[in-house]
Amino acid sequence: MDNQTMMALGDELNNEFDRLVAIQAGHELIDRELYNKYDVKQGLRDASGRGVLTGLTEIAEVIGSVVKDGERVPCEGLLHYRGYDVYELLKNARDDRYNFEKSSYLLLFGEIPEEQEFAGFLNILASLRELSGSFVRDVIMKAPSENIMNALQKSVLTLYSYDEDPDDISLPNVLRQSLQLIAKMPMIAVYAYHAFRHYAKDADLIIRQPRKDNSTAENILRMIRPDGQFTELEASVLDAALVVHADHGGGNNSTFTDHVVTSSGTDTYSAISASIASLKGPRHGGANLRVQRMFDDLKENCDWKTDSGVEDYLHRIMKKEAFDKTGLVYGMGHAVYTLSDPREVILKDMAESLAKEVGMEEEFALYDRVERLSKDMIMEGHPGRKPVCANVDMYSGLVYKMLKIPQELYTPIFAIARISGWSAHRLEELANKGKIIRPAYMYVGERRQMPDMYKKGDA
Repeated sequence: MDNQTMMALGDELNNEFDRLVAIQAGHELIDRELYNKYDVKQGLRDASGRGVLTGLTEIAEVIGSVVKDGERVPCEGLLHYRGYDVYELLKNARDDRYNFEKSSYLLLFGEIPEEQEFAGFLNILASLRELSGSFVRDVIMKAPSENIMNALQKSVLTLYSYDEDPDDISLPNVLRQSLQLIAKMPMIAVYAYHAFRHYAKDADLIIRQPRKDNSTAENILRMIRPDGQFTELEASVLDAALVVHADHGGGNNSTFTDHVVTSSGTDTYSAISASIASLKGPRHGGANLRVQRMFDDLKENCDWKTDSGVEDYLHRIMKKEAFDKTGLVYGMGHAVYTLSDPREVILKDMAESLAKEVGMEEEFALYDRVERLSKDMIMEGHPGRKPVCANVDMYSGLVYKMLKIPQELYTPIFAIARISGWSAHRLEELANKGKIIRPAYMYVGERRQMPDMYKKGDA
């Protein structure tokens, strides 16, 4: 209930609402020991923190450890799309404008396309990019949201009303819908950003149509920037960022959400909007914003150009005395990766090149310093834990900052990339005709008798 509504209720109803809040707050938390007693895999993770196996996929594989001599040991992280190492897919990243589109084709269809096949795929995406004037006017421009993820979710749901056959979940129809979403999501996100700035901050309204001869990354930069200009390196860096965010196996929160909702037989727009809602969370797609805010706080509160200054700040973070007092160094650690996150390795390399081009070497050095120092400090503070490495969020926010992408679009760009993976997983779930996903929750509350006032009288 918002503050204006509460004020309108008056003192009597406000007091009643406060009573309900107190009742809700009075409920006891579930005894933590019960999770051990009933062997509950909280967060769908086992005792070691690894995800509980709930399904099979042929789309992507995330590797952070290997079994040697019967024992699981850490290894350098690997991310495979349809069996191909993402490192290899991006080996010639700066010589190819369409790595994201090729990765999308690979995720959807299982093969790297031949030249003619890929040209046809690009033509389809180019033909689907534009949004109708009525959709921009009636959906995106009305009631713009400060959080662009909410605007994305609203717009995707509304696309249902613009679809002549929205509830058909046959594979050809879902593929048609998926290609439209892959093509249109960048436009929706960028237009929603400009709409909010126009209405809330009285900024100039810039609505550029996408160019058919531009890649997804090129169109994003062209539509965001007032002058529409960008360098080849900037476009290739954003293109690589889209590739490494395009999928991460079936077990990440938003893709698992996609599988769960798809298994119910619902329409594409509902399934994808649910995934967007999941990705919005600060523990998932919103994590890079926390990294950025932590670095902003670090620069204000220590000598960030020296190891000793940064080390002192990190000590205060770990003692819950600095930043948000959670004790967490954001950008460090991952549920699966141990020695390295391959996405972080790729983005760090691209970030270093971009930093030299835009004159932000000192800023890049700060991120490298935090990564280097915090890795050892976290391990020292938690002896016996698995190795910790920087994750993709450590450098993704810095990359977007150097690309002059506004923070409001950091998480939406994640969604723009991940729609390819979500679409592939939705198609896989439908093709395999699995059961509706229905995990179990055990009731551990009291069993009680009805109060006398609710009992029926004698007949």
